[in-house]
Amino acid sequence: MSSLDNDLICAVATPPGEGGVGIVRLSGPGAKEAAQTLFAKELSPRSAHYGMFSVSGEPLDDGIALWFPGPNSFTGEDVVELQGHGSPVVQQAILQALCDAGARLARPGEFSERAFLNGKLDLVQAEAIADLIAAKSRSAAKAALSSFQGVFSTKVTALADRLLRMRIEVEAAIDFPDEDIEILEQAKVAETIAALIGDLNVLIDQAEQGRRLSQGITVALVGAPNVGKSSILNALAGEEAAIVTEIPGTTRDLLKVDVVIEGQPLRLVDTAGLRDSDDPVEQIGIERAREQIGQADTIALVVSAETLLATPIELDVDDYWRGMARLTGVDPEQVSAQDIQLVVNKVDIGQPALDPTWNDRACFVSAVSGTGLKELGARLVQNQTTAGEAAGFSARQRHIQALQKTKDLLGRAAHGYNQRMGPELIAEDCLLAHQTLGEIVGQLTPDDLLGEIFSSFCIGK
Repeated sequence: MSSLDNDLICAVATPPGEGGVGIVRLSGPGAKEAAQTLFAKELSPRSAHYGMFSVSGEPLDDGIALWFPGPNSFTGEDVVELQGHGSPVVQQAILQALCDAGARLARPGEFSERAFLNGKLDLVQAEAIADLIAAKSRSAAKAALSSFQGVFSTKVTALADRLLRMRIEVEAAIDFPDEDIEILEQAKVAETIAALIGDLNVLIDQAEQGRRLSQGITVALVGAPNVGKSSILNALAGEEAAIVTEIPGTTRDLLKVDVVIEGQPLRLVDTAGLRDSDDPVEQIGIERAREQIGQADTIALVVSAETLLATPIELDVDDYWRGMARLTGVDPEQVSAQDIQLVVNKVDIGQPALDPTWNDRACFVSAVSGTGLKELGARLVQNQTTAGEAAGFSARQRHIQALQKTKDLLGRAAHGYNQRMGPELIAEDCLLAHQTLGEIVGQLTPDDLLGEIFSSFCIGK
């Protein structure tokens, strides 16, 4: 998918099924001529023409035809849109007629792929189209639109430009081996690398928040056996997704359920109860639960009200999370207060008194009666939504990985500079960092990555 096909492609651009309007889109050489085999009126650029769509001389539908000559179109090629009624039968008949006229059915995302390959948008903007279509909240749609308009791309390109200027200075020093250190010092290479790493740290944080907003956050329900993790998951999901019994160790593997709370997508992960066990199968489940703690965006640390009533925790504020973690079998070093939402379940049997400082950091719920579950859902999405809006753009995991790799390479270049390893090695690390940044916006992108990205798009997009 790295080279641009010259085929004429067609696809339905509206959602599957019946609807008031159905759009069939054409792109490629001869798009206008193929459309005119169905639409008798002469098409003029960027004008809406009303008329009849006919197949083999038989009237099929009436609607509007629009022609956008390339390069002034979404794909950069000649594009025609045939807008009729949203009948699947009619749309398939139109597609068949266009294929008979020389077109072929488009691959998923091929229209956006052609727009990218023709320089109409970069790869981040192309991905933002899919994120905008899939947005499940107004905040996610706003962030995706910002990325489509180039907010994220501009930040990445600015970093790449600064890195390129530094590379020129470093590679110039290679030609003067007797003066290489002096040249690098005069160019302030060390200061530039440090500044780039600092700005990358900021951008990585923003991109992570943008990813959470657009793709949703993962919430791991962790705690000791029989504290009600599975019951809470079922209550938030609105279905009996997890098996619930009074037998400790019922949950032995990760159970993942996708939900939408207040317009924010969440992936809830039920985990095995954390305890010492001789059961080899349960041990595997417990190990997976501990791994999930390190992978999740948020830890819902579930404790039972009856446990707290029987075992009061008298700790100061700074140590409270550690005490709670130990009480539930979680390694205190694996989590921090920022990662945890404390959930006190089974308050229908009594509500324990916490340190007043922590009352506003805990949710008191009953999975049986439903008490506090709405507040818990709101808590889980509130901080993520606010942080995501602050990021100002949507992002994906591959963007974050590329930014982190760029930072690591620059860190290696800084180490090479400090160890006086010579400009050749520093230049190589800076080159790799520059190429990695280019992969984000698609300046240097492997063919298999392009295939993976665009294959997830809608057929008509």
